[in-house]
Amino acid sequence: MDGATLQDKIYKGYGQAAKRIGFDYQQFRATSANNPLLTTAIQTLPASFTTNFTYSAPNKYGQAAWLGLFDATLCAPGDYLVGEGGTFFIAAMQSTLPIYVVQTNRTVSVLRVGMDSGVGLGGYGGDTPATEAPLMTGWPASVLQGTKGEANPANLPGDIRTPWWAILMPAWPGIVLRTSDIILDELGRKYVISSAELTDMGWRMTAMQVQV
Repeated sequence: MDGATLQDKIYKGYGQAAKRIGFDYQQFRATSANNPLLTTAIQTLPASFTTNFTYSAPNKYGQAAWLGLFDATLCAPGDYLVGEGGTFFIAAMQSTLPIYVVQTNRTVSVLRVGMDSGVGLGGYGGDTPATEAPLMTGWPASVLQGTKGEANPANLPGDIRTPWWAILMPAWPGIVLRTSDIILDELGRKYVISSAELTDMGWRMTAMQVQV
């Protein structure tokens, strides 16, 4: 038996188990940088998600990662599964290892700030809505509270720390996110990316929430 045959058997075994304990999920694959869930579903398949294959512990606050139990023969990293338990994206399908997925809780768009080209005394060169160009729109992502906040430089008695967030989302070929890019979610919250790391499991970012 070679590695490819073994991998196929593992995925088929996951699928058989999911038929007995899972729920139906629709599989989506992005065809552009915009609205991956508005494409036609590739298939409907049973799937189950757990923190360990003994099903002995629930997930915890601040943890977006799960192990997926489903037949991944027709799946690829970056695909979305949408069903009874929410929306997940496949982060990694490493050979002979469990399928690593991320549960999403927000839908986000990423924009890049272009400097205003105005001329003359006192021209403004910062971020304005008119200079924000969309890079990726309508992507389900994990947006969870970070471990720190940023103090307000004014340091007034009533000031509170500006919250930081940890963001996970799939990558799209040819688009490289960078510091100072803007993220907007469906709740109207706005974030500025502080750091963006492109991993083999997609984008891992830290971002500071700002006032809209």
